[in-house]
This record gives sequence, structure tokens and C-alpha cells, in this order.
Amino acid sequence: MEIIKSLLMMFVIGGLLGAALGFASKAFYVKEDTRVKEVLAMLPGYNCGGCGNPGCSGMAEKLVSGEADVSLCKPSKADVKEAIKKYLAEHPEA
Repeated sequence: MEIIKSLLMMFVIGGLLGAALGFASKAFYVKEDTRVKEVLAMLPGYNCGGCGNPGCSGMAEKLVSGEADVSLCKPSKADVKEAIKKYLAEHPEA
């Protein structure tokens, strides 16, 4: 009888905690800015650090937030830099 009570209590606690986690995932959801992924795809992906960031993902985040200029990316070709500028001008905010 004790085993059944213990199992029942575990299922009840598990269900309550699962419901709380489900509610928290909906209530505290943070929408990701897709522009960062788009700009990251345009960058060369060398992660060289020549722009002053530890990698291209850091550079993409700063470009989207307006903290950096695409001219800092030394390995990017001129046409890619223009494409990034154009994309950011066409998509000012998510």
C-alpha cells in the first residue's frame, strides 16, 4: 500500500511541476531576433576577431543592434558589406 501511495504522490508532484514548467515557458518566452541569424549567414564565418569581436556571431549581434559598422569586418568583400547594409536598412527592427 505504501508503494502505491508513493507512486501516486510522485505522479501528482511530477504533473504539477510539469504544468508549472509549461506555464513558465509560455509566460516568460523571449522572441529571438531573426535578423541576427540572417546577418550571421552573410558574414564570412572565419571567426578571425579582426573586427574586435570574438567571432562572427558577436559581430552580427552588434551590427543588428547598431553598435558596430560592417566596415569593421575585414574579410568580407565589398558586395557582401553592401548586401548587409541593405538588409539592415530594409529590416530596421524585428
